[in-house]
Formats: sequence, structure tokens, C-alpha cells
Amino acid sequence: MESASGRRSARRVAGALTVFAVIGAGVAGALTSGSEVSAAAAAEPDEYRAQYHFTVPDHWKNDPQRPVFVDGKFHYYYLYNSDYDADPTANFGTAWRLATSYDGVVFADQGVAAPKKTNANYDLWSGSAVVDHANTAGFGAGAVVMLVTQMDHPTLAQQANASGPQAQFLWYSTDGGRNFRPYGEQPVIANGGRADFRDPKVVWDAERSRWVALIAERDRVSFYTSPDLKAWTRTWEYVNPGIGTIECPDLFRIRADDGTVKWVFGVSANGYATNEPATFAYWTGSFDGTSFAFDQTAPQWLDHGFDWYGAVTWEDPVAPLDRRYAVGWMNNWDYAHSTPTWSADGFNGTDSITREIRLARDGSSFHLVSQPVAALADIATRITPLGDVTVDGFLPLGYRGDAYQLEAEVSWQAATNIGVQLRQSADGTRHADVGVTETYAYLNRGQTGRPAGTWKTESRTPFDGTAGTVRLRILVDRTTVEVFVDDGRHVHSSQVFAPPGDDGLALYSTGGPATFHDVTITEFGSVAQRPARLLGDFEGATWGSGWTATGDFAGAAPTTAQLRSQVGSRIADTFAGGGDAATGTITSPSFTVDRNFVHFLIGGGNHALGVEPATSVQLLVDGQPVRTATGDDSPDLRRVEWDVREFAGRTAQFQILDDATGAWGHLMVDQVVLSD
Repeated sequence: MESASGRRSARRVAGALTVFAVIGAGVAGALTSGSEVSAAAAAEPDEYRAQYHFTVPDHWKNDPQRPVFVDGKFHYYYLYNSDYDADPTANFGTAWRLATSYDGVVFADQGVAAPKKTNANYDLWSGSAVVDHANTAGFGAGAVVMLVTQMDHPTLAQQANASGPQAQFLWYSTDGGRNFRPYGEQPVIANGGRADFRDPKVVWDAERSRWVALIAERDRVSFYTSPDLKAWTRTWEYVNPGIGTIECPDLFRIRADDGTVKWVFGVSANGYATNEPATFAYWTGSFDGTSFAFDQTAPQWLDHGFDWYGAVTWEDPVAPLDRRYAVGWMNNWDYAHSTPTWSADGFNGTDSITREIRLARDGSSFHLVSQPVAALADIATRITPLGDVTVDGFLPLGYRGDAYQLEAEVSWQAATNIGVQLRQSADGTRHADVGVTETYAYLNRGQTGRPAGTWKTESRTPFDGTAGTVRLRILVDRTTVEVFVDDGRHVHSSQVFAPPGDDGLALYSTGGPATFHDVTITEFGSVAQRPARLLGDFEGATWGSGWTATGDFAGAAPTTAQLRSQVGSRIADTFAGGGDAATGTITSPSFTVDRNFVHFLIGGGNHALGVEPATSVQLLVDGQPVRTATGDDSPDLRRVEWDVREFAGRTAQFQILDDATGAWGHLMVDQVVLSD
């Protein structure tokens, strides 16, 4: 649901600030190709919608699901609730929605990939997808398989309050991860009487040629192994009752900057009881294929803010051992339904910026460091260099904005507190503060809009002020602030709900002067997604609203089937009009080509258009076919993608044509989607 509010025009920089354009920004690593601001940049952002962070197109999102790399791009799944109404007492369930990206910055919505309420196990919760290159599960080499938590045959009452027994189920995709089907209705890892048993994370153990799954069980994480993703054996468990409810585990190998290879075990957890974050806790160590050996007992934290939860990491396919990427849900279950984005703009769900994480050695220990992914530079639209600025007290800057990046190297001798005031109101009474003292770095959102009723106002990390220098990189974006201290040694990510119009910026120093060197402000283009449009799913009692049919198909309807790659329970099958002898057309209503691609699934007779009689589907523009596809004499549905950018803005129709009357004289078509 999009608001009609207009895009807030980019503000001109006040004062004597030099502005220059970004030209040819380069990016290293896997996130280099295809990085350009989406055509959605021309769309009108909502009042609170982030400018350059991922946001759900409508309604609700929560947990990210680890992306997989398929067909040269990342497939990012997340939990999506199309029925969200901001009532925290209601449970309408989540599906898995898909967005694709070449660079982890610009995403293209592809719609729901694994729908909820399609089988006896109701909705889908967190899990993880893998690409089964070796066909261990038997769905085909390269199939995308996901292990996901669902309730095991919940009653109606259990569906209503999400209290059904949690178990792990297998879903699979044979069309490149765009659409998933359940592998039966029985769990592949049963509950066993546990109240909490969810969020499976699956990794491939190449050394032992088997799969490993980690499952969260409130105060512990259980480890399982499997040769085929179907039969699992419980091997070990990690127990920690002092870190709150454990969710969303993670396990990966990474090489440190000194060449040492380490395993990292992570969880999303609540460290408030011990005055620690409630984000992503991790430990370095070793993994023998069955259990994890810890380098240290106490966890480290990948983020120290209040809103980086349910985080996932995934490998860079170009350098899988040297760096990973990570993203977190920028919200917190303590106030998840308090965001103003819902009432103002009809959505609730924003992610952190995608980060690149590396492992660094510090004496005898290791820690992860993180930075915004390099591809963020590719969508920069304006850079404002302010040069060196010295402040002794409080200094407002001429710049105003609510979506930008600020970078500076700060030095001082006697100062005891230096920082940056963000999202400042005109009268100076409201603001968020980022800075360092003699003993800690901080992000304080207490003097501006923040999640309703929260006491979580200032996050802190250790800092040695005697060094007299700090590197700050601060991302500000409408409802979020992310702070990277000293090249990502510590990070603070929190929601900040400053009112629109609170867009001032100032520097401050107490106890002595400080110089902010090479102060640079960067603005970015919009990455708001254009929601995918479902043109036809053939799940109803008719071909679909506005669809028309001729010949033998005028009185027919979609057919119940169970075909490979099929979505839902029904398909458009021209056999329904009277067998192979049936002929006619099934045509969609007219639509405007306002996305880049048409996707659909097709099977059946191989009779190309132009070699009559045909069994074909075509895109009609001005009544003429401009794209066409046919079957391959097989009942298996295969994915077809048409690039339709050259027809942007024109009116089109999707048509199924069946003129053939002999063997394989019919077509099966499913899930016609218009998307970027």
C-alpha cells in the first residue's frame, strides 16, 4: 500500500559548500556487476520510507533469510505478511517473499516465493535456502531447497495464536528459486516435545560432504547432519541460559587478515540482562563436523545498537573464504509495531544497509569488522566535501537532509566528548547524537522521536579516548541511523523516528577543540522497489478477473494438478477444454508494461508460433506478438523470462494460444508475473 505523498525534493546545500558529481564509482568483489539505481528511483518515496535502505513494498516484513546466489544474482528472501494490520495480538502468518539483487544495494521485488496457508502446516517462519548443486535431495542439480519452520498440523486455535508445535519442513524450487513447493506435509525434523524449535540454518560441510543444520531452542542451539536434506541426525547442542531467547543461528568459515581460517558461530539473542546488546552474538572457534569448539566463553557482538536483529550472513561467491555479507532487520520485538511508517505510508519493515564483514586478528584473539558494502558508492548522486572543520563547543553546519552518509576523521587533544548532532529540529530541542568520550563511543536517540515507550536510548561501545582520534562513518536514512566506528570495529544501528523536517546537522566538542578532517556528505538515489505484479495465478474457479477465452476454452477453467515447479494447486491447462483436440485462446486483460520482465512457467506441446498449428504463449503489443514461447513436449513446467524494457509504457496482453489437435496438442501455464 503506497501513499500518495510526493517525493521530498532534494535540498540544496546551504553555505559555501562545494558540490561535485560522482562519476564511474568502482566496486570490488562479487557485488560489482549490474549495480545501478533501479527505475524505481523515479517513483515517489513515502514520507518515512528509507531512501537507500531496503524496505518492504507494503504491509509487513521481519526476519531476513540468508540470500543464495542463482543465475548471477542474489536471491534474498524475507518473512512477509500481506495481512498485517498493526495489531500485535493478531496472527495472520508470514510467507517468504523474494527480492533479487546484483549488488546487495538495489533490489527488485519478485513477489511471494513460498506462500502461506497452502498446506496443513499453515504459515512459514524462518529457515534457510541452499542451492543443491550435487542433487543430494533428488529435486534436480541446482534446485533451491529450503528448510523452514512451520507448525506441524496446527489446530484452528493454534493457527490463531501461532502456538502449534514447531517443526522443520522441506520446500523446493526447480525454477531458480522463484517459486517453492512443499515436500509433503510431514516434517523432516520432528519437534520431539520442544516448546521452541525453529529458525534452521543449513550449511554445506564440504570436508565431510554432508549438510549441517543448526536449530534454535530458546536456551540452546541443536546441531544436525544429513546426507540429503531429508534424513537428519541430531549430533550436538550448545546451551546458554544466560543470553535470553536464542534465535536465528549461523555458522560459517572465514579467513582472517593474518591468513588464519576460523569458524564463526552466531545467534540472535537478548543480552540486556548482562548489559549487552540484543543483536547478533558470535564466537570464533573450530568445527569438527559435529560440534563447535569455542575460542572464548563470552560472546562478541556484531552490532551494539538496538535494532539489528535476526541478522543473516552469506558468502561472497568471488571470495567465499575472505569476506561475507550481512544484513539485519532494523526493528526490535519490544516495540516492533510502533513504527510511524505503517500509519503514514502503509508498510512496516526496514533492513540495515548490506555490510561486508571480515575477520581481523587482535593479538591472540579474533573479531569481525564490518563496513557498508562497497556497491553503495555506485548509487551516490551527490558528494559534498566540507574539508576540515574545527569546533570548540557547538557548530551548526549549513547542510540539511534526512538521508545521507557523513564521513570524517576526528582528532583532539584535551576534548572529553566530541560528536555529531543529527536530525536536529529548527529550535534545536530535538536531535540524535553520535560521538565518543574518554571511555566509550555512543549513539543517543533520546532527544528525538524513537520507538514508543522504549528506555533504550543510548548504545555504547568501548573506546580509548586517549588516542585522540576516531574515524566516523554515519548512515542516516529517514528512520534509521547506523554508526561505523574506526572502520567498523564497532557498529551501532538503531531506529530514529525524527519528525519530517527535523533535518539539521551540527558538530560539537566539550572540554577543548576538535578538528573534523575531510568531512564528506554523500547522498544516494532511491532504491525503493516497484512491487511485482501478478498477472495470473490460475488459482480460482475462472481464468482470472478480466481474462477472456475463446473456442473450447470459453467454458473451461483452471485445472487442479501436481506438476513439477507448479505454484499453488491449479494451473491453466488447455487440455481442460476437451483434451488435445481443444482449440482457442485465453487472454489476459490489458496492462501497462511498467516493469522490466515478464516471468511465467510453461509446459506441454512443442508447437512454436508461426509453424501451425501452434501451442504457444505470447506477449501482444498493439495486437501483435512481440514475445513468444512454447512447450517442450513435457509435463514439467519450466521458467521463461521475457525482457520487455523496450515496450515500457505501452499496453500489452498475455495470451495462451492452442491451435494444435494432435499429440501434445495442449499447454500448461502458471504464475505469470510482471517484475523488475
